[in-house]
Amino acid sequence: MPPAALDRLDRLNQIGVALSAEKDMPRLLEMILLGAQAITHADGGTLYTMTPQRSLRFEIIRTDSRHIAMGGTSGTPIPFAPLELYHPDGQPNDRMIVAHAVLHDRTVNIADAYSEAGFDFSGTRAFDAQTGYRSQSFLTIPMKNHENDIIGVLQLINKHDPTGAVIAFDDDDRRLAESLASQAAVALTTKKLIAELN
Repeated sequence: MPPAALDRLDRLNQIGVALSAEKDMPRLLEMILLGAQAITHADGGTLYTMTPQRSLRFEIIRTDSRHIAMGGTSGTPIPFAPLELYHPDGQPNDRMIVAHAVLHDRTVNIADAYSEAGFDFSGTRAFDAQTGYRSQSFLTIPMKNHENDIIGVLQLINKHDPTGAVIAFDDDDRRLAESLASQAAVALTTKKLIAELN
């Protein structure tokens, strides 16, 4: 195995150990997203948690190159309403990539949101227009706990290669991020169960 791959696996293991030790929920959520960004070389990302109403609440938003940090320990609240998995008429919200990942229980890897057909990236484009950013490559992963329940979604944006160019996420990124998402879901579920017992 190449040294770079070993380094990433080692980093994944370190994050897993840190997750199991962290007691503070906002810090834990932040650690999950920042760890996933680090091992996949993602410039940005969002972490969502499932609400009791089965919608997806924004917990952490990061875009490093634009110095955007909302939620978690940033002190900046997230102004966005939760994302609904279903439309008011009961139809699945399949054109929204995050909802699609949950509804179909699958990781979605998009090389370029601006040329991808089938998903609604209007919210992404509005964000880009406001910030001057270009959200291009996406890796969207349902977070499943030990009972196979989806408790959230991890979404990574704009993988950078060593030159700083934005490229697509590859299969190694997907496997590492899925592993981290699984560890994270178990850690989050454990924290919630402990909190409910206290």
